[in-house]
Amino acid sequence: MSTPNPAVPNEAAITTALQASRAAREAGRTAESDQLLVRVAQAAPEHPAVLNELGVLMMSRGAAEQAQPLFARATQADPNHAALWSNLANSLRALGRREEEREALEKALALEPRHLTSLLQKGSLFEELGDVRNAARIYQQALANFPAGATPPAAIAEVFAHAKTLIAQDHAALGAALEEKLSAIRARHGGQTQRRVDQCLQMLTGQRTAFFPRPTFMYFPEIPAIEFFERADFPWLDAIEAATEEIRAEVTNVLIADRAGLQPYIDYPAGLPIDQWKELNRSRRWSAYFLWNQGTALPAHIARCPRTAAALAHAPRCEVAGRAPTAFFSILDASTTIPAHTGVTNTRLTVHLPLIVPPDCRFRVGGTTREVRAGRAWVFDDTIEHEAWNGSDMPRAILIFDIWNPFLSEVERDMVRTATEVVIDYYQMPAESVR
Repeated sequence: MSTPNPAVPNEAAITTALQASRAAREAGRTAESDQLLVRVAQAAPEHPAVLNELGVLMMSRGAAEQAQPLFARATQADPNHAALWSNLANSLRALGRREEEREALEKALALEPRHLTSLLQKGSLFEELGDVRNAARIYQQALANFPAGATPPAAIAEVFAHAKTLIAQDHAALGAALEEKLSAIRARHGGQTQRRVDQCLQMLTGQRTAFFPRPTFMYFPEIPAIEFFERADFPWLDAIEAATEEIRAEVTNVLIADRAGLQPYIDYPAGLPIDQWKELNRSRRWSAYFLWNQGTALPAHIARCPRTAAALAHAPRCEVAGRAPTAFFSILDASTTIPAHTGVTNTRLTVHLPLIVPPDCRFRVGGTTREVRAGRAWVFDDTIEHEAWNGSDMPRAILIFDIWNPFLSEVERDMVRTATEVVIDYYQMPAESVR
């Protein structure tokens, strides 16, 4: 009488057994872990997950020569799983079989081109083979697939840090190679600063991040994405800057005599996902004193600040029913940061005229950060990520207002104005929903 073969466990049973084995090992119960693994290996000796687990165990014990055939059998049983090829490559590296390691990594990446572990392994392989430049490029691909700000798992933390170092070194070397050739061209053209070329090369060599418009309401295509506009493009700013002292006197008077007119700039109702605005929502740490608020004039405030209102008459300000113009004094308290955010639409630009500026006040748009200087205005596209810092122990005050984007024609302005008004009316959007 023959003895029946034991039943092969199903996928759920195999997964449960492997998880139990890992849990026992992590808890320090090595003997129990091994017993569980041996039991499931006897029941399902050719299952790819079981073979892989056995291979991982052998690698942890420094037995790459035993791990490699287990991983090879796992990839034969399941050739469509990138992690199995990655583990096989790892065992081949330990055995010094470089060409086979490379082939295994290429198979992993053919299945999952963004497979982080395989990319790091490939970068390390190229580095070991002496091709440091292409190793850096592969490392860069790997890091580009890793979420910004996330902490890498402990298993890859060391190689992750090494990859960052090698990338930085490679960028520095590339920058030197570029400048060696470009310096002669700069000299030939008078040695003038080439701002756009320099920013391009800074992004190419990892010194600068590319930022693009991310409007929260309306995106107008084919407008140049410019962080800070050239000051010379707005000659009407001369008259506004010339009035800085008088405007500063008016905002100082507001801060002394009409603090009740200040209101939190961020004022979202309960129930909305306010994300980065949680700390500043309904807080007077960032206050506004409006002269015009989304197209609505505040006569009492304008009467208190007549010189400011007169200066604003020089600007090509937006006019959209229920939305523009907007002009206000922005008061940022001591030791307060305005978090990174983007504005509503790139059909308009934002103008800042700093008035009361204590030390350690900065403003970033995209990849460019400026020190805030009283009386020196700037124009920027607020749909590009921007943020502000007041690191001093005193409040900072800036006059802020919006203007039409000069890249819009007159007919485009008219159509954008009407389209915006139709959308607002169609949805009956409240004023605070679109700044």
